[in-house]
Amino acid sequence: MKLFDSELNIMEILWKEGDTPAKRIAEIAKEKVGWSKTTTYTIIKRCLDKGAIERREPNFVCHALVTREQAQEHETTELINKMYDGAPDRLIASLLGQKRLSTEEINRLKRLIDSLE
Repeated sequence: MKLFDSELNIMEILWKEGDTPAKRIAEIAKEKVGWSKTTTYTIIKRCLDKGAIERREPNFVCHALVTREQAQEHETTELINKMYDGAPDRLIASLLGQKRLSTEEINRLKRLIDSLE
């Protein structure tokens, strides 16, 4: 499921706070991104329509149905397909070419690769 930046703002609140009343989400969104209550409720409705969250009663409590990891996986797959012709090794090569890695970062990558073999 494709989540746009505005929808990800709502999801970030739910991932951080857990189940949260829509009214409280609107308060947080006003503080963080300056949205009005109407704008926040519109974005919540989009998330509901997509099946990213569900509404629980009483008090219009929002519950995330999509985990942060699922959203990250979707976004990463979309990036790899769109920018790297579906080749994850090209993404990694691009990332590694951007900066010098510390010894610890290199060791973490080696352990990750070893775990995949």
